[in-house]
Amino acid sequence: MRHRWIIAAALVLIALIAGSEDPALRLGVAPVLAQHETAFDVEEGGRAFRNTCANCHGPDGNEIAGIDLGRGQFRRPMTDADLVAIIRKGIPNTPMPATNMTDEQASRIVAYLRSTAASKRTASVSGDVVRGKALYDDKGNCASCHRVNGVGSRLGPDLSRIGQLRRGVELETSLVDPRAEVLPTNRFYRVVTKNGTTIVGRLLNIDTFTVQLMDSKEELRSFVKGDLKEHGFAPSPMPSYKSTLTQQELADVVSYLVSLKGRT
Repeated sequence: MRHRWIIAAALVLIALIAGSEDPALRLGVAPVLAQHETAFDVEEGGRAFRNTCANCHGPDGNEIAGIDLGRGQFRRPMTDADLVAIIRKGIPNTPMPATNMTDEQASRIVAYLRSTAASKRTASVSGDVVRGKALYDDKGNCASCHRVNGVGSRLGPDLSRIGQLRRGVELETSLVDPRAEVLPTNRFYRVVTKNGTTIVGRLLNIDTFTVQLMDSKEELRSFVKGDLKEHGFAPSPMPSYKSTLTQQELADVVSYLVSLKGRT
C-alpha cells in the first residue's frame, strides 16, 4: 500500500510540473525531472556551455534571434531530449554544428540551462543601454575604478569585453552583492610595512617570497614578505548599489554592461 501512495504522489508531481508556467520547471512543453541535477552536474554543464556554446549564443544564451537559452525560449517547443539531440548532432544546413559530446555531457548543459532559467530575475523590468551608460558614467561613478575601451581607471577589472565573459544575472549580482563572488584575477591585497604604512591594491602576483600589486594611484608596487609587518587578502572595494540604484537603474546598468563585447 505504501508503494502505491509513493507512485501516485510521483505521478501527481510530474503532472504538475508538465503543466507549470514556471520557466524554471520547463525548457519545452513536456519536461521531466532531469537525472543530472546535482550542483556538480550544473557547474560542469555551465563550464561546457561557456567553452562550447557561448561563442555563438553569448554568455546569456540570447545572441541568436528568436532564441533565449537562458530563459528556455526557443523557436519551437523543445523537450530535454530534443535539446540533447541538437547539442550532439547539430542542425543540418544551419550554423549549429554537431559535437562529440556524450548524452551525459549534453544533459549537463541542459541541466545548467534549466538552472539558469530558475535564477533569472523575476521582475519584468527591461534595461536600456543608453540610460545604463549614463548611470555608469555619472551616478555610479564606475570609471573611477573600471576601464571601458581605453577610458577610465585600471584599478578595477577592464570591462571592455565583460558582456562576452559574464552573464547578465552574474553582473547584477556583482552590482548588488560585490563580495558574493570575486574572481582570482580581481582580488585585493593589503600590506603593512614595518614602519606602519598600509597599502591596499589589486593583487597582480603572489609567490612564496614576494607580493606585487597595483595601488590606488595605479602604481605597480612590489614587496618582500619578510620585510612586511602584516599582509593578507583585503575585501573588494567595489560598493554595493543595492540601495543606491533603483530596480530600473540596475536593469539599465546591466544592459549596458552586457552590451560591452569589445566592439567600439
